[in-house]
Amino acid sequence: MGTPITDVLITKELKIEDLKGKTLAVDAFNMLYQFLSTIRQRDGSLLMDSKGHVTSHLIGLFSRVTKLMIEDLKLVFVFDGIVPKQKFQERERRKDAKILAQKKYEEAKQEENVEDMKKFASRTSRLNSEMIEDAKKLITALGMPIVDAASEGEAQASYMVKQGDCYAIISQDTDSLVFGATRVVKNLTLGGKRKGPGQFAYKTVNPVLIILEDNLKELKLSQDQLIVLAMLAGTDYNIGGVKGIGPKKGLKLLYEYGEDFETIFKEAGWDENFNFPWKEIFDLFKNMPITKDYELEWKTPDKDALVELLVKGHDFGLERVEKTVDKLLKGKPNKQQKSLFDF
Repeated sequence: MGTPITDVLITKELKIEDLKGKTLAVDAFNMLYQFLSTIRQRDGSLLMDSKGHVTSHLIGLFSRVTKLMIEDLKLVFVFDGIVPKQKFQERERRKDAKILAQKKYEEAKQEENVEDMKKFASRTSRLNSEMIEDAKKLITALGMPIVDAASEGEAQASYMVKQGDCYAIISQDTDSLVFGATRVVKNLTLGGKRKGPGQFAYKTVNPVLIILEDNLKELKLSQDQLIVLAMLAGTDYNIGGVKGIGPKKGLKLLYEYGEDFETIFKEAGWDENFNFPWKEIFDLFKNMPITKDYELEWKTPDKDALVELLVKGHDFGLERVEKTVDKLLKGKPNKQQKSLFDF
């Protein structure tokens, strides 16, 4: 779900060349769900191998990531850990939404309404343990590091950016800014086009960089005030936010009362909307568990492991896999040179 503060943020368009040689933290679940939602057949069904295993996420991951690697982007994949208890309600909401979407899909299927089948099927996406395990195997075989977060992947990735271990986070959500990430990159596709969930046509999109410091200056907010703004508008931990308070009204309250958060939440009507104190969510953003025990090491892609996983395991075409891996290996330097595979 994320937080709906995007409309008040300023962004800067960038080109893929601007990110060459930079280390970028990938919100792994965010990316995998994108692939599950968009890489489907025309009737909305997921792509599968001959054994009935879902391959949509692997197709998207292999295609997108290898292209970014060829462009000399150094990727680190961050996976979610233990879900905070405050997110259980949001998870239940998502579960109910998927059940409803599945019902709508079945109705559309009976009516042979292909457009609605595609639309509702994309909303039923589920990421199970088998998909996650296969995704990790693919990432490892490509030679990229994986970091398992203690809790929320976005909080972990934000910490890594703040520490200077990564330049920015690749994510479609802006939650990372609330966790303190200094930079977020959105819309990172090489073709400049993207197909949204339930859509047939592609639309042109451009990668954008969101810089936290620039936005805090533009909005005249502190980091703590940004957290409060997100909470007023709604986060995964307080769904829907305070009724009637969007980002713009939230800004008015912040400009009027500054850092008197107790008064802001009282004026907004927090207690009438939620049965838990605002400080609980505020403290969660400030103190989300993270791990400092991670190692970032890039290795040469393992061609044999990729063939074993993708070709033998999931029916990928051998020629396609070998051709792609050979492109990656062409960039492997001699002993006197360094590239992304050596850091």
